[in-house]
Amino acid sequence: MAKSIVSAVLERLGSSIMIPDEIKHNVRVALILEEEIRKMASNFQEIRYVLQDAETKQLKDINVRNWLQKLKDVAYDVDDVLDEWNTAKLKSELEKEQKEVENFPLLKKIRYSISSFTSQGILYYNIASKIKDLNEQLDCIATEKDRFKLGLEKGVEEPSRQITSSFIDEEEVYGRSQETMTLVNMLVGENSNAGGSSLPVISIVGMGGIGKTTLAQLVYNHSEVESHFDKRIWICVSDTFDEITIAKEILEAFKVETLNLVGKDYILQQIHDHVSGKKILLVLDDVWTEDATKWEQLRISLKYCSIGSRILITTRKKRVAIIMGTMTSNLFSLNTLSHEECWSLLNHRAFYGRTKEESENLADISRKIVEKCQGLPLAAKILGGLLQFKRTREQWQSVLDSEIWDLEEAERDLFPPLFLSYYELPLALKQCISYCAVFPKNKVLNKDELIKLWMAQDYLKRGQCKEMEMVGEEYFDELMMRSFFQNYKRFELDTGIKECKMHDIVHDFTQLLMKAECLALVNNGFEELRVDSCERARHVTSIREEAAPTNPNVYHLKKLRSLLIDSSNHDTSSLSTSLPMLFDQLTCLRTLDLSNSLFGNSIEELPDQIGKLVHLRYLNLKHNRKLKKLPESVCELCNLQTLNVTWCDSLKELPCGIGRIINLRHLENEETDLSSMPKGIGGLTNLRTLKVFVAMDGSINNKASSLRDLQNLMQLRGHLKISGLGAVFDVSGARKAELQNKTGLRSLILDFTNSKMLMSKRAVDERFLEALRPPPCLEKLEIWGYSYLTIFPNWMMDLTKLRHVSLRFCFHLNVLPPLGKLSSLESLYIREMRSLDKVGVELLGIEREEIPAFSSSLESSSSIIAFPSLKYLEFCDMKEWDYWIPLTSEEEEHIIVMPRLYSLTIDSCPKLGALPCYIVQNTSLKQLDISQSPILSARCRKEMGEDWLKISHIPSILIDGVCMQVNCNSTEEFGVLQLQPLHSSLLNSYDFLKAFHQN
Repeated sequence: MAKSIVSAVLERLGSSIMIPDEIKHNVRVALILEEEIRKMASNFQEIRYVLQDAETKQLKDINVRNWLQKLKDVAYDVDDVLDEWNTAKLKSELEKEQKEVENFPLLKKIRYSISSFTSQGILYYNIASKIKDLNEQLDCIATEKDRFKLGLEKGVEEPSRQITSSFIDEEEVYGRSQETMTLVNMLVGENSNAGGSSLPVISIVGMGGIGKTTLAQLVYNHSEVESHFDKRIWICVSDTFDEITIAKEILEAFKVETLNLVGKDYILQQIHDHVSGKKILLVLDDVWTEDATKWEQLRISLKYCSIGSRILITTRKKRVAIIMGTMTSNLFSLNTLSHEECWSLLNHRAFYGRTKEESENLADISRKIVEKCQGLPLAAKILGGLLQFKRTREQWQSVLDSEIWDLEEAERDLFPPLFLSYYELPLALKQCISYCAVFPKNKVLNKDELIKLWMAQDYLKRGQCKEMEMVGEEYFDELMMRSFFQNYKRFELDTGIKECKMHDIVHDFTQLLMKAECLALVNNGFEELRVDSCERARHVTSIREEAAPTNPNVYHLKKLRSLLIDSSNHDTSSLSTSLPMLFDQLTCLRTLDLSNSLFGNSIEELPDQIGKLVHLRYLNLKHNRKLKKLPESVCELCNLQTLNVTWCDSLKELPCGIGRIINLRHLENEETDLSSMPKGIGGLTNLRTLKVFVAMDGSINNKASSLRDLQNLMQLRGHLKISGLGAVFDVSGARKAELQNKTGLRSLILDFTNSKMLMSKRAVDERFLEALRPPPCLEKLEIWGYSYLTIFPNWMMDLTKLRHVSLRFCFHLNVLPPLGKLSSLESLYIREMRSLDKVGVELLGIEREEIPAFSSSLESSSSIIAFPSLKYLEFCDMKEWDYWIPLTSEEEEHIIVMPRLYSLTIDSCPKLGALPCYIVQNTSLKQLDISQSPILSARCRKEMGEDWLKISHIPSILIDGVCMQVNCNSTEEFGVLQLQPLHSSLLNSYDFLKAFHQN
């Protein structure tokens, strides 16, 4: 890890250090400073050449290890000083720009310039002094390296990779019987020839130590596999993928003498000759290469074997499996053992040679110890082997109480396979996975937040015009493909990954890598910290098991870059008194998480001292529901990239000077009490995330942002909610917002209710909605509280990628838009339309007068398809809706309606009398949920209702909370029907209506 921080410092030294005007006037000082910077860069460059050798030797030489630690300490300090330098330069430029814009008298501008020039000069001199002191330390470190005779840059000595064979003692294996049979069927079954390939590739993918090789050996030696193939060949690839070496091993399996074989073409021809007409199984164990060219020619020479042949590979990386030609259906992701299987494996070794009484006496501890393994077979074997030589209960208890990464046996036997995976990572990915040591075990990691944390530590280097967030996505995907993460949770209606976890053993491994730098501490854990730990800790999670202010010892961690306060057990209110001193002392922080995990008391205000955290990139205040305002000093944090105030629902305003936080990229501000946005928000041109924009009429409040302030926020992406639209009538401003040009947006809410969640009384000109044209790539659209008779802007049919639509609280709407024309629409949510009494073919997007012309002009087999992609349809709180108009017999001949409809929900529609035929006879419909709609419920009751025979083909039917079908096991099946507007808050209908009537 020393190489990571040294490389980062060298990059800063080479690209961003310029002597400012405040120092240039003193030529002597400027020259000295330039020399110090050159000298520092030279020292770091010289040291970097020997770092790989040092990283290898530190494993055996404690002096080298200490030297590397000192180097990292100085490199971190230099990085902080250079960041301070760049921050001072940025602030100076911002102040100059601000004063040029402001209309000050000339004399006042001159006085300000002199004062600013002097203060900035003093600051730069102080920074220059720090650089000189650090250079002296670096001189000593550079000189000291010569004592260790470190060589120039060369390949790091890898841990040796175990060479495997096909032999296995099945009595040593616990579990895996189901996995074995699944793979045997994939190898010998008739349906395993996926994709029509003449030589299918089947891949076992999983993290190191999970048992991929063991499973491959079980399958290889299974009796059905032995009898099915003419020839079985086992090759351990492990190190560099050398196609000639592998080709020769294949030939040796056919008893061919390969010593004198030369020439790649000749060798491959020999393989072709020997495999032709034979049914073979080729196992390639432990494949790492991602170079497809090395495999391609060998694969071609093998494809002349007979039909039914297979290739089975084991690998840690899904990418390798894909490169080797594995189809998705032939990708076998290997999971961990069950708790009982893992316990049996550990006991098999731990209790070997013990009496029955001894084993029974230790069984309760062994059950607790096996939890450390988290189902990983290698961990169970190693811990079992360790316990075999521990004779007393006290010794077993000691193993239970130890962290795995503190055990010598684990470092020697368990972690080398993980180190192989770590060694293969590029430098930037090593930083990213190592940072995860800061989290507690079993922590659920939100992918987007993790990427922002990496970004705050400057791990995500821009390249090839890629943005940091995109680089972070790629890094996460790469670590996922290499099995560093597990237990993925996906978004309900999207394919992307939302959350994940790290396996406990992988977490232990990262803690081993980051021993002194990443700490997870409970309240009283600070008492146990040594002085050197305090100096070297860079990233800390503080787990608060007591409702008390921050422990005073945390102030000794002066070099901290990350402080994550875990308030899962106690709310953040007790932190308030300690925050001023915390901000005074921990001035190197780049990441600060003060989020509140519990609803209730919280921090009520942030002290002004937060402005001292000049390095801060990430500030999370989520769920601090008593927080009423942010101090103006927050606007001094010009490096801040992420500000999260989600669910700070007492927060009424953002700081007026927010426009000075020019590096802000993510403003997470859902569920706050903001009634307006400060004017400077329009200058934050780096913003990628703005969850909520509160629109104001500029003529009412000239200090608040209006719609036109959205114009320059061209980088916005993801989700945006624009609220307060019911109090604004500014067609020109809506056009100048240029929503249609914000091509990164995927989800948009247009909220015409006012700040108290009441529908606006004033009529909305349809030109206003027309001017709010979204970008054509929009996938989700919600319109709330629109008070016009129709919702059919010209742009709606241009949204060809729209997948989800929600129309809510449009009380005056009496006809629905022709949404059936949207070819990509998958879910439609219509709620609280108080004036709507009929739903007809207009929703399908069909004009009735078109039908005769259509039928006469086309062949009888031609049809119009309405809602061709719709899967989820929901109507809620439609009090006046009494008629769902069916199609005429002629229309039914030429119109296909919702051919992919999966679920339908009708909730609180008391007057609705019946469902149309195109719904009840829809064979694709799998779920029907009717509630608080008495007329419809009566018609659809099992056996008694007059429509029961029409709907009985639907597999799952729920009427007023009661399952009507035998195969409907629980109401959990209907969870998918509750289609919440994605990325938005769900308004309570009752509260909304109550407030509306009061209004």
